[in-house]
Amino acid sequence: MIPLRDRNRSATVPVVTVALIVVNTLAFLYELTLPERVEQAFFMSYAIVPARVEHLLAGPRVSLSAAGLPFLTSMFLHGGWLHLIGNMWFLWVFGDNVEDRLGHISYLFFYLFCGFGAGLSHVLMNLGSSVPSLGASGAISGVLGAYIVLYPRAKVLTLVPLIVFWFTVELPAFVILGYWFAIQFFSGIHSVGSRTGGGVAYWAHIGGFVLGMIMVKLWPERPRRWPVASGQW
Repeated sequence: MIPLRDRNRSATVPVVTVALIVVNTLAFLYELTLPERVEQAFFMSYAIVPARVEHLLAGPRVSLSAAGLPFLTSMFLHGGWLHLIGNMWFLWVFGDNVEDRLGHISYLFFYLFCGFGAGLSHVLMNLGSSVPSLGASGAISGVLGAYIVLYPRAKVLTLVPLIVFWFTVELPAFVILGYWFAIQFFSGIHSVGSRTGGGVAYWAHIGGFVLGMIMVKLWPERPRRWPVASGQW
């Protein structure tokens, strides 16, 4: 199921969501300019490599920047056009309402916080893996977790593929995002013990989503001047 748009109207312009999409796109365009060998070295330096993080933390001299920087930079790197477009599409569909609810600056810190938590989840569940993990999906998963808590019944226009037929239907957000999370969870369980995880950081998705659900209840909201009813404006 592919979400096309939601029926939630935001009261503010999602400037942070747009800025995140622009920065991610520019970072990916920069990646395209790198020769293959340079790109591989770039990913090893700025993507999360669980084995390297493990070794750094276990060593006698730990470089805080070398251990911590990839948790930030990896959020803005992507492995291909489909990876980038898929992540940015979900951020565009669901991010504006969460940004509107939390406020611009608070939303940015929330996004980054979930991204760090998602990266940590990936490392803990993939100790010893030398495969670099990159992408905004962990942070965006936190946004999805916040959305399902804040707007569980919001209507989402969804494209549903059925063998050779494709149709659209409006479904509640908890159905769309619950279905998405179930896929990540069972895929993550299946990947336990694998050194590669099938190339997908399922546990970053799971960790980010759960963290987003928890933290949005604790995170300070932007002061509102009108009541919110039934999970929609």
